Amino acid sequence: MMKKLLLLAVLLAPSMVSAGETIRFGDNRSRWAHDGECDDRRFFGPGVDGDLMAEDIGHDATDCRRLYKAGKIRFWVESQARAATVCSQIRFGDNSSKWSKDGECDDPRFEGRGMSKDLDSDDTGHDARDCRQMCKTGMIYLRNY
Repeated sequence: MMKKLLLLAVLLAPSMVSAGETIRFGDNRSRWAHDGECDDRRFFGPGVDGDLMAEDIGHDATDCRRLYKAGKIRFWVESQARAATVCSQIRFGDNSSKWSKDGECDDPRFEGRGMSKDLDSDDTGHDARDCRQMCKTGMIYLRNY
């Protein structure tokens, strides 16, 4: 269990992708591989699925690589997201998610260390208290910046 948590922390850690660096897309072990959508939460954009699970990080290489090269998704970079996130201007919504008030943000509009490991599009705008707190403390930032 500890190895899985450490691997997850490494995969979700802030990443810098600049000229000369390459993205490690991984393999196609996700059950959602080859479905035409990127299911790897390290990416964002219109080609990324709305429901994302930690277990799919690095395991949807073919879809993510194709969409990335086509310009339909981008690699999430914490420093860029931080610069684009102004918490006071975000409408966080309400607390109607069954996961609200659990101490981690479950809204898939965000990413960072204060996020739930699995994201469901049904929770968009429905975990306001947790997400607002995580944003104010610099634990999450916008995914689509």
